[in-house]
Amino acid sequence: MTSETKTSSRGLALAILCAMQLMIVLDGTIVTVALPTIQSELGFSQGGLSWVVNSYLIAFAGLLLLSGRLGDLLGTKKVFLSGLVTFTLASLLCGIATNQEMLIGGRFLQGVGAALASAVVLGMIIGLYQEPGEQVKAMGIYGFVSAGGASLGLIAGGVITETLGWHWVFLINLPIGAVALVSGLKLLSGRPGLGLKAGADAIGAVLVTAGLSLGVFTISQVSDDTFTAGELSLYGALSVLFLVGFLIRQAKAARPLLALRIFRNREISGANLTVVLLFAAGFGFQFLNALYLQRILGFDSMQTGLAFLPAPIVIGTMSLFFTSKLTAKFGTRRVLLSGLFFLAIGLLLLSRAPVDGNYATDVLPTLIIQGFGMGLTVPAVIMRAMSGAAPSDAGLASGLNTTAQQAGAAVGLAVLATVATTYSNNLIAEGTQQVQALRDGYSLGFQLSAGFVLAAWLVTFFVLRDKPAADQAVKSDAAAAPAEPVVIH
Repeated sequence: MTSETKTSSRGLALAILCAMQLMIVLDGTIVTVALPTIQSELGFSQGGLSWVVNSYLIAFAGLLLLSGRLGDLLGTKKVFLSGLVTFTLASLLCGIATNQEMLIGGRFLQGVGAALASAVVLGMIIGLYQEPGEQVKAMGIYGFVSAGGASLGLIAGGVITETLGWHWVFLINLPIGAVALVSGLKLLSGRPGLGLKAGADAIGAVLVTAGLSLGVFTISQVSDDTFTAGELSLYGALSVLFLVGFLIRQAKAARPLLALRIFRNREISGANLTVVLLFAAGFGFQFLNALYLQRILGFDSMQTGLAFLPAPIVIGTMSLFFTSKLTAKFGTRRVLLSGLFFLAIGLLLLSRAPVDGNYATDVLPTLIIQGFGMGLTVPAVIMRAMSGAAPSDAGLASGLNTTAQQAGAAVGLAVLATVATTYSNNLIAEGTQQVQALRDGYSLGFQLSAGFVLAAWLVTFFVLRDKPAADQAVKSDAAAAPAEPVVIH
């Protein structure tokens, strides 16, 4: 195989991996816009409607660590394609759903497929591009898909729901999944698995899946009135108990599901903590900003989606064309610190948007600044999170990083929504006009988002080393060739 053919094949393989990731990320937001229509046509109650989102998140977050370990044991290609098939078939089930049970069941299966595929994507990208300079470019593309896909989902959701109907929010995944599957069988290559005899730790799998699933469920219900504070506290305590039991099990198990030694790596631990804080700020901000645009500025669903468009454009421009060059010159740590700074500035500026705000002057500039920051931070932080993992732990590190993203998104959304709603309700009770109270609640949420970003900046500054070996390799014009060549079928 010539060098040019190999490069083309790797590019197609990366496109398949990113196509699956795009479906997963889009699915997290595209459904949100269609929820009112789904509620009307299938007769969901307000509390029942939340399960259209929660059933997906619970399966997704709960199975990520197990899926990452299965990638190490069974082989990343097998696990990825299994996830792709499961997600695509589940999308068909959702698209043809005629009642609430079918839709919720399909969404749960979508979460299972998303966990299987998403948990091993990063490890497969690292396997495709083993030279650090190429890895940065590949991570730039992946970063654009991850950071920009959520915004694109808001746009696509509005357009598809209003033109084709809510069923096509799910059915649109079928042609994408089919093409990705056919191409993936031929083009994708992955590490052979260690075999199930290497240890799947069934007890640990049950504990971590139960702990993560119950934790996400508890968080998702914080801003709902379905459960009392006492019940949620009990569920939260049980979640913590399961997770503590999981950690104890991993410390003693002969073949642990999650080798705790991975947390001894300062780079992996620090970078994943930064990921949690970054995604907490990013997803929480998107939710509150959508509410500001709709409830304060009076935008409809399609206008809200289009209003977010500048952010993914800037994220894509930075991720695809500039971040890799900046990382090669200055290293991931400096790029990450700079990106977090701009992201915090954008959030603080947005917190000043008034009740009689104007999109062009009060929102658009902040989206551009935040897009600039996200375009720098996401590829850089993912590189830092994956750089310290041994090849045999690539699936584990990938699953851990994806878990950090989902945990951060779930926690950030719950915390920011609860804080903003509580503050607004208190102001209304004190006599403040509703619109002003809502705006002040969103403003407080944006400020708290900036606080998450500041915490991420401090973690990056104090925990991540200044010049890790990975950065030095990226900066080198003569990076060493990989010891074992990657085979592209």
